[in-house]
Amino acid sequence: MSLAPLLGASGTIPLHAFAAIAAFVLGIVQFAAPKGTLPHRTIGWIWVLLMFAVAISSFWIHEIRLVGPFSPIHLLSIFAPVMLVLAVLHARRHNVSAHKKAMASIFFGALVVAGLFTFLPGRVMHAVVFGP
Repeated sequence: MSLAPLLGASGTIPLHAFAAIAAFVLGIVQFAAPKGTLPHRTIGWIWVLLMFAVAISSFWIHEIRLVGPFSPIHLLSIFAPVMLVLAVLHARRHNVSAHKKAMASIFFGALVVAGLFTFLPGRVMHAVVFGP
């Protein structure tokens, strides 16, 4: 395992990957920690900002080109910010159930599922974990 492929990657790939890794770790913390507390809200806002960075930076990553410069995974880059706004609105309106469902769907869809695709052969994260 070596970070060299990630640190040597072009464009926004390092920003995208490090924001996604940080969001993944903070997401795990959020699932385990008490809800409704000041730390939960603070970490939640940091998580939302990280997820916006992950989603927006992905539009400059074009390793897989199926529709012009984009791939179907870029649909998550549209899904995530929309769901983030909805999730925050649910929290502000004290609709805890809808907030929880929205945040969990973003975490599992935009981080876990999309993250698994980054470990396919030929991708930067595959080289980081498994070597060139």
